[in-house]
Amino acid sequence: MRAQVLTEVGQPLELASLRDPNPKDGEVLVKVAGCGVCHSDLHVIQGGIAFPTPAVLGHEMSGTVVGLGAGVTNVAIGDRVASTFIMPCGACPSCWRGQEELCEKFFALNRLKGHLYDGQTRLFFPDGSPVAMYSMAALAELSVVPATDVFKLPDELPLAESAVLGCAFFTAFGAVHATGQVSLGESVAVIGAGGVGLASIQIARAAGAARIIAVDVAGEKLQAALAAGATAVVNSTDTDAPAAVKELTSGGVDAVIEAVGLDATIGAAVAMVREGGRVVLVGLGPATATARVPINHLVRRKIRILGSFGARPRIDMPVLLSLAAQGAINPRSAVTRRYSLEDAARAYRDLEHGEVTGRAIIDYSL
Repeated sequence: MRAQVLTEVGQPLELASLRDPNPKDGEVLVKVAGCGVCHSDLHVIQGGIAFPTPAVLGHEMSGTVVGLGAGVTNVAIGDRVASTFIMPCGACPSCWRGQEELCEKFFALNRLKGHLYDGQTRLFFPDGSPVAMYSMAALAELSVVPATDVFKLPDELPLAESAVLGCAFFTAFGAVHATGQVSLGESVAVIGAGGVGLASIQIARAAGAARIIAVDVAGEKLQAALAAGATAVVNSTDTDAPAAVKELTSGGVDAVIEAVGLDATIGAAVAMVREGGRVVLVGLGPATATARVPINHLVRRKIRILGSFGARPRIDMPVLLSLAAQGAINPRSAVTRRYSLEDAARAYRDLEHGEVTGRAIIDYSL
């Protein structure tokens, strides 16, 4: 099969031929239809997130089931499916507690070593040398995924575009619902109107937020935020964003979703939330990145800073798919660019240069 391989950190992806992978017990083989182009992959390419090479990236996937390992009963050959970037093992203490977003095997085996849960990869060059897998390694024509992370798509949803449900919308759902606990009538600010930020706006709107304020530095992204459901926008290049948000809300928002991962934007998030409010950090930065926060301000105003890494696949993904099927959220509208597998390197270059508004996907029909 064809796949885009990261052979060396800091170098562009390279199109290569790999052996067709085979699913083992409890695994599913998917013919990939769509793969989201995400900043997390870009961080790996640039070296900000450490990961072994050579590797196949791509952690936001939709496709069609073409093979089943022994014991798989939740999907069948021919099913249209999507997968989340967190692949729960279902057997570690975190998974037992219902905290699948903290799955210990996922972090220890997949995120550190590029393996699945028997401690091995499913990807190999023709000569037999191994290739690491970042999540399900969807920048390839075929992907092996644990059955715990394969979900049938409702008939109402498009196939390729539904890939973005597995990271952008999945991350937004976790931030807005499970962590941010946004409820009917509350006010929300979203810092960073990229793929996750725009999805967060859609999710907050579906949750019944009364005011949704998008903050970004790019005018076209703020226009996209209005189209996604934001009730107001703030361009922080020429405006004091915390002051503007406080003016719009008479003192600050109930919750801030910070989807950038920079010291400055985290500081702005803390400054624009009301007393007793929640600041939800979603954006990832380089591994050594830190942020400074005002201690007395946090303590005296009882502000909560909460980290949010995705959601719970087997609990939250079915809800997310139902919301999409009902039209409460729209993954198709989030997809603004499409690239062929051959053009994947260009897709990540465009993402790096800020040329992607919303979410780009690798569309395997091109």
